Amino acid sequence: MTAPLEDITILDLTHVLAGPYCSMILSDLGAKVIKVEQPGTGDDTRHFPPFRDGHSAYFATINRNKQSIALNLKDDADRAVFERLLDQVDVVMENFRPGVMERLGYGWDSLSQKYPHLIYGAVSGFGHTGPDALRPAYDMVVQARGGVMSITGEKNREPVRVGASVGDIVAGMFLGHGLLAALYQRLRTGRGQKVDVAMLDSQLAILEHAVAITSETGVAPGPSGARHPSIAPFEAFHTADGLLVIACGNNALFAQFCKLIGKPKWATWPEFETNLARCENVMLLRRKIEAVTLAHPRAHWIKQFTDAGIPCAPIQTVAEAMQDPQILARNMVVDMPAPDGKKPFMAAGNPIKMTDMEDMVSTGPAPLLDGDRAQILAWLDQQDDAARRAARPDNVPTAPAASRTA
Repeated sequence: MTAPLEDITILDLTHVLAGPYCSMILSDLGAKVIKVEQPGTGDDTRHFPPFRDGHSAYFATINRNKQSIALNLKDDADRAVFERLLDQVDVVMENFRPGVMERLGYGWDSLSQKYPHLIYGAVSGFGHTGPDALRPAYDMVVQARGGVMSITGEKNREPVRVGASVGDIVAGMFLGHGLLAALYQRLRTGRGQKVDVAMLDSQLAILEHAVAITSETGVAPGPSGARHPSIAPFEAFHTADGLLVIACGNNALFAQFCKLIGKPKWATWPEFETNLARCENVMLLRRKIEAVTLAHPRAHWIKQFTDAGIPCAPIQTVAEAMQDPQILARNMVVDMPAPDGKKPFMAAGNPIKMTDMEDMVSTGPAPLLDGDRAQILAWLDQQDDAARRAARPDNVPTAPAASRTA
């Protein structure tokens, strides 16, 4: 089996999360990722807890299977190495504030002239255009400004940040999509292009129901807790011993649900007959459902609903999710060697399963800072040698003998 991106090489100048998350996805799909870090300090996340024997688990799980070289792009010798790399790679990625790469002499306009094959991926808080392009941003900043926090949390309480860093992660995913599209287009045109992804743009892009509600009604939705604002019943309900998520996404599922809990007539009541009616009477519906579900423990209802084909789930902790048999069966928790060779880290696996790519059951380690310099320089020498051999006059193909004598 082969990985789909195994002939692609990425030069990754990104740090922290959005960019490294993108290059992690591409690495999982087979790309060779060369991580360029600041000498001495490296990626900021090398200093984020938790630590084991001085190594950050946060950094390790996002930067697995990559190589590291430390380069100071203001130093002439390091710039020479960087430019040799630019000549060999397919993609260069950066997440500096707009203008930084231009001041270093490596902005898109100059790189596209010297390296026309190169695809340039940039991820930043606000993108490379617009009045706020130069403003700094972190995950929470774009969650707040992009509207995500305004719909997250409980009704009539202060908005909260989404627990996962969706400001960074979603932007990294969109950057990955853009780079793959640019690679595909290069097959047709032979030229690279710039892919510019903003974290703020990416937040608005995932507000599917909130944008629809606001554009249609003129009223922006607020936090709705665990409940979906446009579908009912579609939220968490109390049982005798804990919370259970029940999701009836259409009238047929709701009718089946009502029958199963011994209340078949609910599906014909005017208050509950349609999804719109259920949404308008959602508090009444919730009270009636919980009057039933409180009579039995969560495991009882999960078995009943699962056997009947009604979507449901317990609300698990991360530790419980990491032991879930379905998640383990899909190789979504993998071992990753620690740099010191001791007890491996545990990391999330690759959610992209492909028939022609072997599924990842373990992963290579994250790199030590500048730990692959010798290997990277040796690879560059090999590439240069191969280019020189290909350019030698005695390697120019000759015509067949019959043609030469015709």
